Amino acid sequence: MNITVFGAAGNVGRRVVAEALARGHRVTAVVRDPARATDLPAGATPRTGDAADPRSVAALAAGQDLVVSATRPAPGREPELVAATEALLSGLHATGVRLLLVGGAAGLTVPGTGTSLVDAPGFPDFLRPIALACNAQYEALRATAHDVDWAYAAPAAELEPGVRTGSYRLGADELVVDADGVSAISMEDFALALLDEAERPKHHRARFTAAY
Repeated sequence: MNITVFGAAGNVGRRVVAEALARGHRVTAVVRDPARATDLPAGATPRTGDAADPRSVAALAAGQDLVVSATRPAPGREPELVAATEALLSGLHATGVRLLLVGGAAGLTVPGTGTSLVDAPGFPDFLRPIALACNAQYEALRATAHDVDWAYAAPAAELEPGVRTGSYRLGADELVVDADGVSAISMEDFALALLDEAERPKHHRARFTAAY
């Protein structure tokens, strides 16, 4: 496959690029700051671009099979996430290129409560701005009039660098938790789940989540 990854130098984006390359895909790794190109895995084609610019999205998606967006705004600029999502949808309109968007877990329901994670007791206040932005991002996808075949990948509640175990469990709109009620996955295994979805699409204009 020909895959373009926006946010390719970020924590999740870099692992998505590495996983895709390991599977033999051709990867265009997009960064906004050319200086970040040195952070990209060897074998990727580095490009400079902006997921918030529909023209940039369209140009970098030309001839591709899939666009993965793993961008995250800096603290204090969280509303930019929705603007970037709308630009991605606009740039990919009528291209036939699929969009796999890395979102957030905050909108997922906590099992047995009927309450979304962001509204659950103890949710950290410092994470609330990006959590609400991710929720708005998902709603922008659901409301779009564009014809893009998108999938929204929500990670587990705990997403940290770790190891690639090669296993995970999928869910839809509810957090996937283990026997102790913990929802967690390594960034490496989350990238695995993303590439599995890329190669064998199961979710069309829908959300999914992955955790151990």
